[in-house]
Amino acid sequence: MPGFDVVLAGLSADPISVDRAISAVEGNEAGAVVSFSGVVRNHDDGKAVDRLSYSAHPTAQQVLNDVMAGLAAEHGMWTEHPIRIWVAHRIGVLRVGDSALVCAVSAAHRGQAFEVCSDLVDRIKARVPIWKEQFFSDGTVEWVGTASNPTNAFQSSDSRNRK
Repeated sequence: MPGFDVVLAGLSADPISVDRAISAVEGNEAGAVVSFSGVVRNHDDGKAVDRLSYSAHPTAQQVLNDVMAGLAAEHGMWTEHPIRIWVAHRIGVLRVGDSALVCAVSAAHRGQAFEVCSDLVDRIKARVPIWKEQFFSDGTVEWVGTASNPTNAFQSSDSRNRK
């Protein structure tokens, strides 16, 4: 769609970088570049976290593509200058401090870049079927975002737990 350029939208078993995302969307037409990095923290609900493991349903990439198509339909037609997006979500084992979700959005104006970036993160967390297994320092383990039917887990999971 003219006005909307998805540079990257994918899942990655390799580390993802905010700097890489920003450099991928920068351009002379962009007056603003907004980035987001969801980072693995060392705690959750008062318990110390050692590491996480993210698993993706086989449909996760297609759902992510659908999210991008929806953003393009809603935001792309309202701009005369391109909105560029780079987004990746990690899968596999992550340590405290690792980036789990990285997004960068460039647009002609800051309000537009902030709006698209925020909308993108919210939609990914609400719709893309990726589950988090948390490994706590006390030896306990907790799955977050799971449901009895994996294809519908993203619809029925508690949004507070989609971090």
